[in-house]
Amino acid sequence: MAHPFLSHEWMDAARAIREKYADEVPQVDADLRINVAVTDVPFDDETVHAYLDTTSGAVVMELGALDEPDVTVTTDYPTAQALFVDQDPAIAMQAFMNGKVKVQGDMMKLMAMQTSLPSNDSSEKIAQEIKDITERPPAAD
Repeated sequence: MAHPFLSHEWMDAARAIREKYADEVPQVDADLRINVAVTDVPFDDETVHAYLDTTSGAVVMELGALDEPDVTVTTDYPTAQALFVDQDPAIAMQAFMNGKVKVQGDMMKLMAMQTSLPSNDSSEKIAQEIKDITERPPAAD
């Protein structure tokens, strides 16, 4: 079943997918704590706040905010979905260059993170299963 990206249902399903493969993915060596503020959310009138934390050696993504993030990223909903679900580096760079992604904090740590996330068959399964549970917006006419 597909859920809107960053909804409570989506977060629960994504967490379950990450937990299913937790023993099969390599540890993350880079420590990074990112707060993400997502605007223009179709299912909420407010900005949705989430965070990504790798300090445990695993990628943890939850709703809410960290007290002392290394970086805070603010972007709109479609861009956030492209970055975190589709994981398209070209879209990420284009969004940043077009001002759709605003970054406050340690930009060098954020850039280092892009190349330090380990990948194996299980991490690729996680990414695909998360894509599969993510509701896609209707195509524009």
